Amino acid sequence: MTNTTNNHGWLFTQLFSKWKKFEVIYVTILLLLQVGVYLIAPDSWIGMMSGVFGTLALVYGMKGRKVTFIFGFIQCVAMTYVAWQSHTWGTFVMDIFYVISQPIGWFMWGHDDATKRFSPQVRRWVFAGVVVAYFIGWYFISLFHGQLPYFDSFNLVVSFIAQLLYILKYQENWSLWIWVNTANIIYWIILAVRFQMGIHIGTFGGDLSQIALQAALLFNSIYATKVWASGEADNEGGTSD
Repeated sequence: MTNTTNNHGWLFTQLFSKWKKFEVIYVTILLLLQVGVYLIAPDSWIGMMSGVFGTLALVYGMKGRKVTFIFGFIQCVAMTYVAWQSHTWGTFVMDIFYVISQPIGWFMWGHDDATKRFSPQVRRWVFAGVVVAYFIGWYFISLFHGQLPYFDSFNLVVSFIAQLLYILKYQENWSLWIWVNTANIIYWIILAVRFQMGIHIGTFGGDLSQIALQAALLFNSIYATKVWASGEADNEGGTSD
C-alpha cells in the first residue's frame, strides 16, 4: 500500500491506493489496540466491533474517501447498542443521528470533491455558538438524569455540529472532534471506574473498547487536521483525480 494508483475497481482503489507508510503503521496499531482491549476484557464483542469499524471509518474520513460511510454505518449501529446498555442517553441519541447521517454523507461527498474552510470571522461565530449549545445541551440532559451530563453534552451537541461540518467537508470539523474525543476519553474512563465500583450500568469491556476507540479517534483527528488543510483529502484522497 504505497502512493501508487492501481487500475482496479472503485472499492479496491478506495481501500488500498495512495497510503503513506506512516499511515499504514498507525492504522495497524490503532486496530490492534481495539483487539487488545477486547482480549483484556472479552465481555463485549459489540464494543470491540464498534471500536474496529469506528477506527476504520475515521481513518478513511481522514483520507477524504467515501468508503468511510460504509464503515461508519456499521460502527454507529454497534455504538448505539453500547450507549443503550450504558444508559448514556446523550450518546444514544447522537448515535441514532450518526446512523442516519451515513447515507446522507455518502450522497454529499459524491457531489463535492474539495474540502472547505470558514473565514476567520465566521469560524469565531461558529465556535462561540458551539459553546452556547454545549451548555444548553448539558442543562437538558441533566433533566433526564443521564450519567455525567456535562460530558454527555459533548456527545449530543458538539458531536452533532462536528458531524454536520464533516458531512459538508468543512475542515473545522476536526477541531471540534479533537475536543469531543478528549472529553470522551475522560468520560469513558470515569464510567469504567464506576463500573468497577459497582455504580455504573453496562459492561467493563464495552467501556474499555470506547476508551481505546476515543484515543484512536483523537490521534486521527489531530492528524486529519493537517491532511485536510494540505488539500490531500480533496478528490476522495486523490483517488478520483
